[in-house]
Amino acid sequence: MIRLEALGKRYKNVEVLNRVSLTVDDGAFVIITGRSGGGKTTLLSIAGALTRPDEGSVCIDEVDILQLPEPELAALRNRKIGFVFQFPSLIAPLTVLDNVLLPVAFSDRNPNHADRDFAESLLEQVGITGKNALYPSQLSGGQQRRVAIARAMMNRPSIILADEPTGDLDETTEAEIMNLFQGINHRGTTVVMVTHALDYAGLGRAYVLKNGGLLPYAGSALAPEASAQGGNALAPAVSAQGEVL
Repeated sequence: MIRLEALGKRYKNVEVLNRVSLTVDDGAFVIITGRSGGGKTTLLSIAGALTRPDEGSVCIDEVDILQLPEPELAALRNRKIGFVFQFPSLIAPLTVLDNVLLPVAFSDRNPNHADRDFAESLLEQVGITGKNALYPSQLSGGQQRRVAIARAMMNRPSIILADEPTGDLDETTEAEIMNLFQGINHRGTTVVMVTHALDYAGLGRAYVLKNGGLLPYAGSALAPEASAQGGNALAPAVSAQGEVL
């Protein structure tokens, strides 16, 4: 479970998050949308312990991660959270397979044969076959994104945080990538995604980040397992019954 409570974040004189709270149960699919520059990436970064809030708390599986020493926090991130960033961020000098294996290296051990087998199976799951020895520059944008998703799954995380994973893709590739995330979620992984692709809001529970507060997106499948609130001029979010697709 992810529990964000009364998060506040300011950049200079701009209040990006104003007492934002969000609870996401295990296995949920949560989508966060809103205007560019509205704080969506900041919220996701705080949830993944990449950015510290000015106020509030962040709990993952009942552990207040903001209170952890940095070595323990880094270990928790690597073990429990997979990140898919706005751009694939693959390491150019590494092959496709070695890029997927990278999280293992961050675990302070060298990849073994079982790790390589698992990495190859992940690449097959995301539709990348016969390209393990290629380099990122030899892949299309959609293929690079698939490799990034496989890399995010390498340590078998319970949570995937995805920041605009389809923003630079054509509609067909976007649909394919969203199907991959849906499949990952159906296998039990919690997914929290920032996106402008509102056609996919029905995949789970969708929220709008506006004026520093978080509100349910009209028409999304809201249910008690993902609830949110926050903001000055915005009314508190109210959960409604819904069904996960």
